[in-house]
Amino acid sequence: MNPHTPTKKRLPAAIWVLGFVSLLMDISSEMIHSLLPLFMVGTLGASALVVGIIEGLAEATALIVKVFSGVLSDWWGRRKGLAVFGYALGALTKPLFALASGIGLVLTARLLDRVGKGVRGAPRDALVADLAPPEMRGAAFGLRQSLDTVGAFLGPLLAVGLMLLWNDDFRAVFWVAVVPGLLAVALLMVGVREPERPSNEQRSNPIRRENLRRLSGAYWWVVGVGAVFTLARFSEAFLVLRAEQSGVPLALVPLVMVAMNLVYSASAYPFGKLADRMSHRTLLALGLVVLIAADLVLASNTHWATVLAGVALWGVHMGMTQGLLATMVADTAPADLRGTAFGFFNLLSGVAMLLASAVAGLLWDQLGAASTFYSGALLSGVALLGLLWRRREFSGR
Repeated sequence: MNPHTPTKKRLPAAIWVLGFVSLLMDISSEMIHSLLPLFMVGTLGASALVVGIIEGLAEATALIVKVFSGVLSDWWGRRKGLAVFGYALGALTKPLFALASGIGLVLTARLLDRVGKGVRGAPRDALVADLAPPEMRGAAFGLRQSLDTVGAFLGPLLAVGLMLLWNDDFRAVFWVAVVPGLLAVALLMVGVREPERPSNEQRSNPIRRENLRRLSGAYWWVVGVGAVFTLARFSEAFLVLRAEQSGVPLALVPLVMVAMNLVYSASAYPFGKLADRMSHRTLLALGLVVLIAADLVLASNTHWATVLAGVALWGVHMGMTQGLLATMVADTAPADLRGTAFGFFNLLSGVAMLLASAVAGLLWDQLGAASTFYSGALLSGVALLGLLWRRREFSGR
């Protein structure tokens, strides 16, 4: 049997391969990102505002680049090549973090790494949508997100072990992170084959006016919702900085990302399957309620148990909403414009991430850490009211 041919009860094998590719790259990335805020503040002397701006710029860059890679994947009718290039660029930037002696090279490495993420993101998501049967699309995105997040907690866990073993040697850990990144590229190259497309299929520029008009009002509503969610949920670097305030040893601080991503990984696939059977708007609203709870808990005090509880709630929110939003984009966009649709979705989310992280850093420096999380709860509350105000379900859901 063709491993890419779905059955009624099983997802295509290529979906699993894409999930394990994401897992390996996230191990590589999170080994670095879970330590990077501490490295910038403790070793390089950066402020929380600088951390917020760098993180916001990095994540915004990734999301904005997805527009162009998504459009190209639709125009060419091929997804895999762009995904391979993006993963390769991400892997090859890892040594720059180990070599950095100042904020400038960290910023350069972070931006290049996120360009790689942006190049691969929309084509990969569109490829998941192309490969998955429509009635299992929520489960497919949930599975890929779940495996991605397994890597996102294994990376910090490995970073903690190496920091303890090597006496808080940041740079040595950064060098080790190169290995799983290269393995991810190799697995993608040999393990995924794109579905066949009609040889006589006509293609045109996806961003021509007549093509963009095919993106429905329901799709643009999803884009707006995604941006609001991103605005209310700033960079996870601030979770790391909050954990540092709890007084745990420096080498153990990345465990906060282990905890968050463990919960995220465990919840993403079940919530993805649930999204195939229940109202999307209701599930989004519940996700915002959980984010509000997470922000309020994190704002309350710096005891390690409180921080851990807030981080766990943050992970539940991510598991409830991230795969769901991807499913909503795929459901509301024409099949031949899925790459473009994911690109525009991430463009607006990228602008929101930049703004949210810069404001979060400014509030942290000027008013204290609690104010950052209280502001997140306030924005989440406003988003929740807006979501509940809209009575009409999109796309029949």
